[in-house]
Amino acid sequence: MRRLALLALVGAMAACTPITPVVRQAPVAEAAASLRGQAFVAAAHPLAAEAGLNVLREGGTAVDAAIAIQAMLTLVEPQSSGLGGGAFMVHYAAATGAVTVYDGRETAPAGATPDMFLRADGTPLPFPVAVVSGRASGVPGVVRMLDLAHSEHGSLRWNQLFGDVIRTAEQGFTVTPRLESFVHGTSAQASASDVVGYFRNARGEKIRAGEVLRNPAYAGFVRRLAAEGAEAMYVGETPRRIVARVRAGVLPGSMTETDFAEYRPVVREALCHSYRVYVLCVPPPPSSGVGLLQLMAMVEHTDIDARGPSDPLTWVKYAQASRLMYADRDAYVGDVPNVPVRGLLDPVYVASRAALIADHAGSPPAAGSPPGAVQAGLDATHEVAGTSHFIVIDGEGNAVSMTTTVESYFGSGRMVDGFFLNNQMTDFSFVPEGPNAIAPGKRPRSSMVPTVILARDGSLVGAIGSPGGNAILGYVSKALIGVIDWDMPMAEAIGLPNLVARGGSINGEASRFDPTLLSAMAERGVVVRAGSGEDSGIHGVIIRNGRFDGGADQRRDGVARSITVKGNE
Repeated sequence: MRRLALLALVGAMAACTPITPVVRQAPVAEAAASLRGQAFVAAAHPLAAEAGLNVLREGGTAVDAAIAIQAMLTLVEPQSSGLGGGAFMVHYAAATGAVTVYDGRETAPAGATPDMFLRADGTPLPFPVAVVSGRASGVPGVVRMLDLAHSEHGSLRWNQLFGDVIRTAEQGFTVTPRLESFVHGTSAQASASDVVGYFRNARGEKIRAGEVLRNPAYAGFVRRLAAEGAEAMYVGETPRRIVARVRAGVLPGSMTETDFAEYRPVVREALCHSYRVYVLCVPPPPSSGVGLLQLMAMVEHTDIDARGPSDPLTWVKYAQASRLMYADRDAYVGDVPNVPVRGLLDPVYVASRAALIADHAGSPPAAGSPPGAVQAGLDATHEVAGTSHFIVIDGEGNAVSMTTTVESYFGSGRMVDGFFLNNQMTDFSFVPEGPNAIAPGKRPRSSMVPTVILARDGSLVGAIGSPGGNAILGYVSKALIGVIDWDMPMAEAIGLPNLVARGGSINGEASRFDPTLLSAMAERGVVVRAGSGEDSGIHGVIIRNGRFDGGADQRRDGVARSITVKGNE
């Protein structure tokens, strides 16, 4: 009876939850209050996590720690993110319960054109050609975004946040096997002159795991960034060098110093929607947060929660829900004013899409027609599996969930001042039409969905996110189902096999599924093929029984740690 009453309550709240982006205001829950003085960090490299923890030990906020983590990731995980890229941050303020999105996504230069990735005959450039061109880079946004968030939520001075990364860049860090694999990989960037030059050891060979890599140029830039503030990235010698670098070679970019000077991050209201007894808060477009919420809403119409991960029908239904979501996401989401956010989450529309989920998967579905939608757009976006994600909860209960990227491996492969430039313009559709077409000043659609999890009273319950290109939505939703529907520890939910169903492609970790389960799924139309790319790097935490239940994806180099911090009695 209690379960029936709870389900009825959840259904009623889901039906009346506002669909338009809202800022949640609510008191802090008892569970969160019991963790005062305890802090949590999950990041994709131990040195990055430690840099964040050191800031928290000094009394810094979640945003303070996020700045230190991002600066260190730029050094030790340069294939995934960096100060030359962009990010989305979702911030939870413990004092008010407000959830705010900071959009530091890169923007297209003023000289960008819709056909900039087309050949003379009108056909798209090959991705390996476009990705290393000067046209690939957008105006980086992460530094100004972090500066804005710091001005509103920081407690330590900006120049106090970079000591660890400066020392590490000067003294060097040990190259991991994962970084080695990308340095010696087959991507176009791995052969780029800047990549080859930076990762060369004393013998003149590409560096190997276990060797020490130093980056004095980056140390010098970060010293200047610490002293001068965020403007060091946007005015003066660094943007001048970046402009020169992207304008060099064939297919030069159009970026100017004015593009840098005029870049502004955007503060957006979080898009929040219920799932079971919780509320998930994500960034609105141009992030694909609405896609994650729509997918989870469709899952609520299934019996996946009762079936569990060992039932083939669980994965068959999940794959179909994923396909439906991606069909809608690809057709409607972008940095355009007419994204039908309310329509995509409309309860009647969600139910109609979920009604297409059967016990056997058929052909890939087409995009639906949500209320308020214009005609579905064409999409030719090639979004690769780069990016990084991290989580911080400080001793006061403030939280950051942040996904950050230079897009592909080592971005465009071009380096300035010790960091790589993004190739974010290739996140636009190469076909000059539809919601993700290129336009000056526009931000490319993103699959990044850093998520904050709230209780229904608005108190903090947890956070989650992942890298992985367009597969991010699959990675994050899988872990949410595991931790919420199946009551798994966060680490076990993260470790569940990945399955990403989009259009005619069903990719996943075939080796992690039981062979009998795979066979039963195939009989029902879900044939899992081994995926490619960087794979997931999920970081998540949920507050249970007065403690942090956190996890870092063991598919990467990440760690999750909690500590006691001072000054928070």
